[in-house]
Amino acid sequence: MGKTYARIDGRLRAFIEDQPLFFTATAPLAADGTVNLSPKGLKGSFTVLDELTVAYLDFAGSTAETVAHLRENGRITLMWCAFQGPPNIVRVHGRGEPVFRDDPRFPELLARFPGIDHTAHGLRAIVVVHAELVRDSCGYAVPRMAYEEDRDLHGKRFAREDDASLSAYFTKKEHIATSLDGLPGLPLPLPPSTV
Repeated sequence: MGKTYARIDGRLRAFIEDQPLFFTATAPLAADGTVNLSPKGLKGSFTVLDELTVAYLDFAGSTAETVAHLRENGRITLMWCAFQGPPNIVRVHGRGEPVFRDDPRFPELLARFPGIDHTAHGLRAIVVVHAELVRDSCGYAVPRMAYEEDRDLHGKRFAREDDASLSAYFTKKEHIATSLDGLPGLPLPLPPSTV
């Protein structure tokens, strides 16, 4: 039922790129640390960089747990489920890193996301994940659900922010600069964008 893949290509890549929703899971090293599981969406905010590397845009949110965990240990799992069509679940287990807005690699990476207006969503970083294990499984118990469209609320909320007001917003949030477990999260003030 489940299969391991050497790379993300062909049918597997097409499936991943076609999904409107995926999930990220991370955890700190501490045994009593908080495991984080987050849904990610917005068409155009995910891309396959090569056969073993994927990336997604990390937009404004109420915490920065994924960023904090990646800064501490790099472990991450991404998961996609087929809610339409044949049942399928794909997981990419790997090592990730947040590439912040002042990183010299940022402009080149950002160019890989031409299908979304990143300025409308409070872009904090680009998360790059290097796959160490790629597997699929049946997904027989995943319900069928219809995708209608992306919500426009996130873009409406954050389109009115500039770098200074976005930094001020993040500074007021309790778990942006520091995670729930006290790990370093997003560097604040927000580095100015290099693009």
